[in-house]
Amino acid sequence: MPTPILTYPIGERQESVSVRDRISLALAIADSDLLKSLLVDCTPPIAPHHLIGDITSSIGVPLPSGKAADGIILFETIHCVLADSQTEIEGQLVGSNSRDIKRRVLARLTQCESETQTLGQNISFAQALALLTQVGFLPQQIDAILNLSGDARYKCWWYTLDSEGNLSVPFLRLLRTLHYPNGSLTIQYKDYFSQEQPSCFNSQAAKVLVQIKAESQSFRTTVENINVARKALGITKAIVICDSLSDLEARGFIHQGISLYTATEIILPVQANCALCMRQECPMQGKENSPVMRCRRFCLQGS
Repeated sequence: MPTPILTYPIGERQESVSVRDRISLALAIADSDLLKSLLVDCTPPIAPHHLIGDITSSIGVPLPSGKAADGIILFETIHCVLADSQTEIEGQLVGSNSRDIKRRVLARLTQCESETQTLGQNISFAQALALLTQVGFLPQQIDAILNLSGDARYKCWWYTLDSEGNLSVPFLRLLRTLHYPNGSLTIQYKDYFSQEQPSCFNSQAAKVLVQIKAESQSFRTTVENINVARKALGITKAIVICDSLSDLEARGFIHQGISLYTATEIILPVQANCALCMRQECPMQGKENSPVMRCRRFCLQGS
């Protein structure tokens, strides 16, 4: 059964839906582009776009007080990336043909060793395949990892990322695959690094509280509601979505560690018909067989 589509009669504008309901519906739909926009385009930004992995949301999250938080965005923050060229990485890192120099440089890069950690325990072959694919391994690399035997290790180079998403000091990672009679697998890994140990295999889970501010709601009440929810849910980051704020209020929210996002930028996706759409800048405009079913920019009149 196809996913139900939000529809509006021709001529009806989204302004007929209250701001709070429009934002709540947008969060409930969990459109990835919108959710990423909330994290990237808020002021100040929560995270750069290229450091955001899987993302979803939930609304009306119950609080111990009996009230509910407007919404929570759950996403993966990427901290480590697999190096593109495993065959050339050591040559690029060392930059010398001298075996002695190469050995010293590599020894310095891998002078610290982490404990053995588990990436996936007692998982199926399909789960292991999906897990390794998600973090960037190529099919031939995955085949080599999943078919490791005995005490064999798969060696690969990775980079940690700084807060801006720039590549930092590389580190060496060794993977091991344990096979069980029932067909399940356990994938373990150990890191060798220069100074600072990588914080995770690839990404870590993060949460952001979303508060929808009504025009009539005071600054103090909004901050109080956010702080109560942040403490109850163990969340530090928060976003306030509102139509307008004074400069003083905006500075106050930001000073309290709360990001701001404009409510008017949140547009619900509607049932789309590319053959009738008047947005000429869209490559799907005018196509009878367009696969697009929902679109936030569908327009029956030129703009």
